[in-house]
Amino acid sequence: MNVRSKAFFDAVRRDPFAGRLSRGQVAGMTAIAAAWEPLAAGEDRRGLAYGLATAFHETAGTMQAVRETLAKTDAQAVARLDRAYAAGRLPQVKRPYWRPDGEGRTWYGRGLVQITHRANYQRLSEATGIDLVSDPDRAMDLEVAATVLVVGMVKGLFSGRRLGEFFNGTVEDWTGARRIVNGTDRADLVAGYGRAFWRAMAA
Repeated sequence: MNVRSKAFFDAVRRDPFAGRLSRGQVAGMTAIAAAWEPLAAGEDRRGLAYGLATAFHETAGTMQAVRETLAKTDAQAVARLDRAYAAGRLPQVKRPYWRPDGEGRTWYGRGLVQITHRANYQRLSEATGIDLVSDPDRAMDLEVAATVLVVGMVKGLFSGRRLGEFFNGTVEDWTGARRIVNGTDRADLVAGYGRAFWRAMAA
């Protein structure tokens, strides 16, 4: 089950990448696989497939670290979120977490899986040993983003739910695993991506 083999990339090119695979997408998958090996020892490898699926969904298929709203810059992300908030499209948000704090830092989503709020940047900093608080944009570095993805999913740092709850010797729950990151939002869709990556890993 070599995630960096030609057979794997040939398989994922068909599904879920619909026939085309860029260098950036290959680099993203390679980075996630590289982070998995030292950080997820003993974990069921279906968890890696689901991690790849999560990154695929959260980055709009780019497999690259992205800003929330897929913005190109910090200012653009803040402006897009402000507009959405003013239009009532973010009813779950009580306090705009993306606006610059007293030191000018912003805490909108970044990475292969979106870290939001200062407290979550702090939690992931402590878990990974990477300082994401003094410079939140470090989460945009691909290797850092891959580390955050793997550590966060393995340890349950995004929602309190861990990969091992959904993939182990007695459980295989592709749909329920969405709770690791974002409740039940698009759970069936991400489950389909996960199964596609798992089939490719077995190719």
